[in-house]
Amino acid sequence: MSEMNITPLIDVMLVLLIMFIIVIPIATHALAIPLPNGKGIFRTEAINTVHIDARDRLYWNGQSLDRQQLLNQLAGAAALTDQPQIRFDPDPRASYDRSSRTIALIKDSGIEKFAFVGNERYRALGAD
Repeated sequence: MSEMNITPLIDVMLVLLIMFIIVIPIATHALAIPLPNGKGIFRTEAINTVHIDARDRLYWNGQSLDRQQLLNQLAGAAALTDQPQIRFDPDPRASYDRSSRTIALIKDSGIEKFAFVGNERYRALGAD
């Protein structure tokens, strides 16, 4: 017999394949999407200001709230037929991360009337 018997080789390869399938965990991907879970607790006016202070606390028209409450406020404002204007006014010492996440939250909530305010205070370089 001049041919090589490959049956044991195929058996070993199948066993290795099954072992790899069992050992490798199934990749699970999770994407956390913030969703509103209630109504806004503050009154929505024609012009509303979202402010972030130097300690990264959020405010809606001067009233303190957390990220989920802001999302609820924005969802309520976006659902109105005549959407109010949302103005974003971060403190110059507020973190960039908190500011960018807040802007993304406003954008993703469906708000169409959005403005940045307060930048004219920092027109001169190095002004506080």
